[in-house]
Amino acid sequence: MRAPWELAKWLFGWHVLYEWRNRVLLGHTARALRRTEDAEVGRLDRAAAEARPRALVATVIATYRRPEALRAAVSSALAQTVTDQVVIVVDDGAGLPDLPDDPRLVAVSLSHNIGIAGVVRNVGIRLTDSRFVAFLDDDNLWEPDHLEVALAALTARGGPDAVYTALRRVLPDGTERDVLSVPYDRRLATRKAFLDTNAFVARRTPALRFSRIRRTPEVLPREDWELIHRYARHHRVVHVPQVTVRYLTNPSSYYTEWQSQP
Repeated sequence: MRAPWELAKWLFGWHVLYEWRNRVLLGHTARALRRTEDAEVGRLDRAAAEARPRALVATVIATYRRPEALRAAVSSALAQTVTDQVVIVVDDGAGLPDLPDDPRLVAVSLSHNIGIAGVVRNVGIRLTDSRFVAFLDDDNLWEPDHLEVALAALTARGGPDAVYTALRRVLPDGTERDVLSVPYDRRLATRKAFLDTNAFVARRTPALRFSRIRRTPEVLPREDWELIHRYARHHRVVHVPQVTVRYLTNPSSYYTEWQSQP
């Protein structure tokens, strides 16, 4: 006979159970962080000299003390074959390096270091006006056709609300580790870690916001899974099995436990 905890994990999936636990034990941290997020959005809105940048798709890049990697990430976003986009870089209070001079690029700094990736990304979402939103970490890269591939699926007749493409995972020395390409299955996602927002492009709706729970590296699941799983509750998400993301795998990271196939 299964132990109660093992039975619950089998029935509901460990991701779901851990997130329930997070809401019970850490949910109170989200309230103060919501106020912080609101204050930063209000401050940056007041400081802007013009209306919020508008485009077909907004690409949100959160960053903190990775100047060289950030420049590469920004360049890969600006090099997309889809030009009707705005790229917003949100610095988590460390200061911004020199970035490319491009009218599609907006860069802002938070007033202090918050240290919650979801809150930093939420600020970027809220400071833009677009039909679709995409996400890119400051140490990863897109192939030039990433947005083109995603938007072709999203704008097709009867298309989904969100898509995620395949990732080519590389080690710090540049060698390929594997390709992560798993069709979306909501039940499978409660047991396997195969979702990442670097490959995720979604229609902007109120559900497209990251959790504000304070997640230390030990708190699982990560905010990527939580966002996509919650978004998929009322929106259709599909996988496009084309590699469009170059993802840097940190050997000491939880994400090395990802499975390339279910």
